[in-house]
Amino acid sequence: MHLAYPAVLSALLFCTGLYGVLARRNAILVLMSVELMLNAVNLNLVAFDVWLSRTAEETLHSGQALTLFTIAIAAAEIGIGLAIVLAVHRNRGTADIDKLRDTAEGHESAPSDAPAEDDGTAPAAEKAEATA
Repeated sequence: MHLAYPAVLSALLFCTGLYGVLARRNAILVLMSVELMLNAVNLNLVAFDVWLSRTAEETLHSGQALTLFTIAIAAAEIGIGLAIVLAVHRNRGTADIDKLRDTAEGHESAPSDAPAEDDGTAPAAEKAEATA
């Protein structure tokens, strides 16, 4: 088998994952796209390892070892990423990346008639209740 076949397949997988990262708004779909990109890299590592082992006398299989390392890192990344997404979804009620970005930057849509600052006219009972 020629090296071009897995290289083209991994390039297509990587481009699909890149499109998913850039175009998706849901955080879980972005994580899935990152996993697709990592799998494309793993395919390249194994393909080049096999291709180089045919030409070299010594076979170290370093590409396959790097692939196992990448799979372990990807598993940890997806576990932590899903935990963060679930925690954000519980707190904010959405996993939409654009809405989370707007919230983080302070671009929330606040009512226009709400006072910008506390001007000291609120009764003390309401202030105590708001801080409790």
